[in-house]
Amino acid sequence: MSSPWSQRRGVSPETSRLLIERAHEEFLAGNAADERLADVRALVRESWRRSIANLVGAEALPPLELDGESLAEYRRSHPLVGVIDMVRGLLLPGGADESGVIVAVGDEAGRLLWVEGDRRVRSLTGDMGFVEGANWSEDAVGTSAPGTALALDASLQIHGAEHFNRLVQPWSCTAAPVHDPETRRLLGVIDVTGGAEAASPQAQLLVDATARAIEGELLVARLRARAQPARAPRRTARTVTATRAALSVLGRDRGQLEVDGDGTETVSALAPRHAELLLMLAVHRQGLSAERLAELVYGDPSAVVTVRAEMVRLRKVLERTAPALVPESRPYRLGIELETDAHRLLSLLDRGAHRVALAAYRGDVLPDSVAPGVEDFRATVRTALREALLAEASVDVLLAFSETDAAADDLELLRLCLSMLPARSPKRAGLVARVEKLEADA
Repeated sequence: MSSPWSQRRGVSPETSRLLIERAHEEFLAGNAADERLADVRALVRESWRRSIANLVGAEALPPLELDGESLAEYRRSHPLVGVIDMVRGLLLPGGADESGVIVAVGDEAGRLLWVEGDRRVRSLTGDMGFVEGANWSEDAVGTSAPGTALALDASLQIHGAEHFNRLVQPWSCTAAPVHDPETRRLLGVIDVTGGAEAASPQAQLLVDATARAIEGELLVARLRARAQPARAPRRTARTVTATRAALSVLGRDRGQLEVDGDGTETVSALAPRHAELLLMLAVHRQGLSAERLAELVYGDPSAVVTVRAEMVRLRKVLERTAPALVPESRPYRLGIELETDAHRLLSLLDRGAHRVALAAYRGDVLPDSVAPGVEDFRATVRTALREALLAEASVDVLLAFSETDAAADDLELLRLCLSMLPARSPKRAGLVARVEKLEADA
């Protein structure tokens, strides 16, 4: 049986996979002239070369460029938003949660906007950062079906070991670009990822047909819209400028506030008390009475005068740096959504992106704060991270977590890592020593 992975004919898939893996290692070692590279498809070899030229890491996680409200807002305005139901119907018919594959729709820059399908596969691929909002362009993660399809503007398949990034090599994928039906401008990409079946000839036919169907649907919708009588534009009293605000609190004693609006970006450090107040308003988005805010920050619901005085000072700071974020009163609440890096981490855990979530975890929430509300939220984030990793993460992610301050003394975690490691793993000795020391100190 011939293998689609290798240029050789009559080579079994298993042998072909080993040949490609060895060629990949030689290529990363700088041996670009190694004869084993002749076993790699030219399309893949050229993509590897571009990946090296763009300084892509062989085990790097993709950057998360869209999240939360920014992702939702961008999706609402994207040209492909109206065809998502068609994509589901064509590529995920029936029980999508147990389809064995996941389907992703990305924009022309390679950012994944929708990722749906098999729950188990989503959990596993989320561990390598294949999640909504992540950048899967070739410049970001190297050779992959969605990124390379966009780079070449062509339908293609990438089989396991052909991926540039080692974290992605357990998977295979098929992708096809989607174009504007009239201008032929690149709009995005459709990808199917899973086991070997996701890169079969049948998969490519189906993905290609889906891309063409999408382009046809876009054209039909456009022609229908043109046939409708023109409506007079609605007048608006004023134009509201969109503003994004983000608060960083993980591993920081002083919060950092980033605000985007009117084409400018400001970054400012907050006093510890102001960081606590803003964090509580971000956690309790419905609003807080003065008494409840005093209880969360000072541990005393009667400290209303103190909390009001501090809120006056916070308002003055925000009026200079982030006017749109100045809190309303009665109850105290924020007029716009305030994202936090802690909420972003929780969102990544919900999507199964354990490795990305752990990379985003820079430490506890405002670690020096003794505000009761902060302490509760800190415990919530730490517990959510620990429980999600213990339940679903790979052993490599668990080992990385065990090196953090939050898990350094976690005996249950260390024992779980030992149970998951192969018997001959060189990592076992160090873990055994850590477990024995913790048991002796208990």
